[in-house]
Amino acid sequence: MQQSSGEDSAPDTTLELRPKFDGAGLLTAVVVDKATNDVLMVAHMNREALDATLTSGFAHFYSRSRQKLWKKGETSGNVLEVAEVRIDCDQDAVLVMAMPAGPACHTGAVSCFYRRIDGKGLVRVKS
Repeated sequence: MQQSSGEDSAPDTTLELRPKFDGAGLLTAVVVDKATNDVLMVAHMNREALDATLTSGFAHFYSRSRQKLWKKGETSGNVLEVAEVRIDCDQDAVLVMAMPAGPACHTGAVSCFYRRIDGKGLVRVKS
């Protein structure tokens, strides 16, 4: 995998994996439940996390707060088994289609998106 920076003038329509990590060396990773297509979480991947995800079959991310690689569910057991990884047209974001072994959110909610904005407050939504 080649790291690239800057924008190309021509659209990327190749079938070559060329992820474009940002200035901090990260890609945005959106995780969806393969069975329901519900969005479970959004996180970041560096090269090491992307490689670990692709080789292990389990979602790995880069923690910006802890400044380290982490395997989702390594302490809780709520791993995300990867069914498919897609990359967007600019190769700067990935979509991880996964089979969750439990809640994806560290709060215990099925999805990290368990609240909607209602005026100036939040309302819990069913997951």
